[in-house]
Amino acid sequence: MDRIPVKKAESLKKKPLDSELSFGTIFTDHMFVMDYNNGGWQNPRIEPYQPLALDPSTMVLHYGQAIFEGIKAYRRSSGKIGIFRPKAYISRLNRSAERLCIPLVDEELFYEALIKLINLEKDWVPGSKETSLYIRPFIIATDPYLGVRPSNTHKFMIILSPVGAYYPEGFKPVKIYVTDKYVRAVRGGLGHVKTPGNYAASLMAAEEAKKAGYTQVLWLDGCERKYIEEVGTMNIFFVINDEVITPALEGSILGGITRESVLHATRNWGLKVSERPISIDEVYEASRKGTLQEIFGTGTAAVISPVSELKWNDKIIIPGDGRVGKISQRLYDYISGVQYGLLPDDFGWVTEL
Repeated sequence: MDRIPVKKAESLKKKPLDSELSFGTIFTDHMFVMDYNNGGWQNPRIEPYQPLALDPSTMVLHYGQAIFEGIKAYRRSSGKIGIFRPKAYISRLNRSAERLCIPLVDEELFYEALIKLINLEKDWVPGSKETSLYIRPFIIATDPYLGVRPSNTHKFMIILSPVGAYYPEGFKPVKIYVTDKYVRAVRGGLGHVKTPGNYAASLMAAEEAKKAGYTQVLWLDGCERKYIEEVGTMNIFFVINDEVITPALEGSILGGITRESVLHATRNWGLKVSERPISIDEVYEASRKGTLQEIFGTGTAAVISPVSELKWNDKIIIPGDGRVGKISQRLYDYISGVQYGLLPDDFGWVTEL
């Protein structure tokens, strides 16, 4: 007996043209669903994409007990579909689950469900440059109860969305606003897991950045407000005197899978790479002295995002000449080349269907 039965949609949606794709606005015909009741995950299934019916007292709506992931699948040069590092994302979801008191998911079943759902929806995977199928697994607490405790019931789902570039600029330098007014996370908190509260905490600063003409916010540490942590949707890297530097993971920064991929690739290329505390003052001084060569962000959604400018209070920090740096370009070409099947997959990152 098939342990993941499929109920197909009675009618299928019209698929968009690749040129019509933005990010996160279109969803495929089917989704994966599984429920946690009576001490175990039950009834894994694929069914038509549809709204959820939730009691107004459902715990996730009041106490935010939820986690999610973001994975991408690509139409490769061979025409086949490749998923980038799915098992790394699956494991990270369980690390988030542990911190949020959510029952762990069987990783083999998660992987099986992911493969089956994408195979069913394979015609939704776009084929143009900078397009992909964005995969959103998530778990929410579903007890109808008003009171602060871990929920006894949960719902695990996977939905799919064909997408274009995350930033409208595409692979072009973006401008980032540095905030020391707001704090997103502190050590011992939830900064290192993918939970909705982290993103809710970023909204006010992101709106202020947008009004000032900047694409995203760069967060500083929550105690001294001087050490760089991450951008709202990306980890951050600096190239100073030919050294690739990124903040160390010390409990308040999400350990990005793309971040890990960049560290692996740059070390393999023989570059000098450091994971260490780096202050905004150090970055400003490097810019002033002319030794700040590049800044770039890394994340599943944007992959590599070069940064042309940081605004820190009344100071403007510009790396190099403000254009795409050679390491940023090399990383983007390499990782996207592996994802789309244009370059050899030296590290076994892609699962091809």
